[in-house]
Amino acid sequence: MRETELARDFHLTPVINVAGTMTYLGASIVIPEAIAAMQRILPEFVKMEELQRYASGVIAQLTGAEAGFITASSASAISMAVAGCLTKDNLLAVEKLPDDSLTRNEVLVQAGHLVSYGAPVEQAIRLTGAKCVSIGQATQCAPYHLENSINERTVAAVYVVSHHVVDHGQIPLSLFCQIAHARGVPVIVDAASEYDLQRFLREGADIVIYSGHKFLGGPTSGIVAGKKSLIRHAWLQNRGIARGMKVGKESICGAIAALQAWQTRDHHAVRERETNILRLWAEGLQDLPGIHVSLEADPTDNPLERCKITVYPDRARTTAWDLSQALSAGTPSVIVRDHMAEKGYFYLDPCNLHHGQEVTVLKRIIEELNAALSGDKPAITRFEDRLMQRQQAALLWPD
Repeated sequence: MRETELARDFHLTPVINVAGTMTYLGASIVIPEAIAAMQRILPEFVKMEELQRYASGVIAQLTGAEAGFITASSASAISMAVAGCLTKDNLLAVEKLPDDSLTRNEVLVQAGHLVSYGAPVEQAIRLTGAKCVSIGQATQCAPYHLENSINERTVAAVYVVSHHVVDHGQIPLSLFCQIAHARGVPVIVDAASEYDLQRFLREGADIVIYSGHKFLGGPTSGIVAGKKSLIRHAWLQNRGIARGMKVGKESICGAIAALQAWQTRDHHAVRERETNILRLWAEGLQDLPGIHVSLEADPTDNPLERCKITVYPDRARTTAWDLSQALSAGTPSVIVRDHMAEKGYFYLDPCNLHHGQEVTVLKRIIEELNAALSGDKPAITRFEDRLMQRQQAALLWPD
């Protein structure tokens, strides 16, 4: 079905995603191999344990882990991994979670890593009954903060790899693992949006969590990889709190297919296509009044760049957040990566475009800028008002 037909039949706003692999936009374009795998399994019955056992082999092959399994999402994977550290293989303890009577229930996280990915990282930990212990300060966490926070109540440590975290003054993962392991504490890494499937285990992580529906291009799912004993303990949570987080057979098969396709994907060709799109945007926007265009590497070292659009309100007669809002409100709705808009810029991410959409994005930006330049008054909203508008919009249920 063509995109316009889908939008019409389900009464959806046509969307062009230049924000990246964002859950609130449906994450990513699912690759044909994953779609075919889901279609094959949907009419069938399976023993889910057998399907997960097969998934474990595929995960181990690609990541270098001892074992793994597929979850409903990366968020649920965090809860399951933490819960596994709480209960180990005690089935009664699994059924009792969340349990605030446990004596070993503290999970350490650097303060600069306590971010939101749409919901707080801390909440995914607290859902298990564990206590999230913040270490260090937001802008600085030293080795001694971790060393002196580990005690007889510490059950795990969580490390977050994301563009949301503070990008300086944090303990590097390899040292974080070294300190934790010296005191018998397992390290769980949330690497949902990361491209490298082996780096974090190589640097010492005990469990690593990836998204199956971001760079891999699978269905909504999470991928848990790591040491066999810890993976088994996390898997047992399906008998407890993870029952409400259960993953379907189609998502498991789709994630497996996405992992297998990752091995044969022409990553060089993907990068070349994205580079050409970035060049089109940079050349098309560089001479517009009040606009500065540059290319910026991904902050967590994923092998990609994004187009950074800096907006100078005195000349553009609009702001980065107003331009972002105008692009979102138009038809098609162009969603940019605007989490830094209050600093005067946003990004265009080329990784989720259908053929030709990059041209539409360029056209829409030029149209909105021209509208701001030719308007009777500047299209400028106070950022404080923008924040309140977003908060009110979050409370609405679509009628």
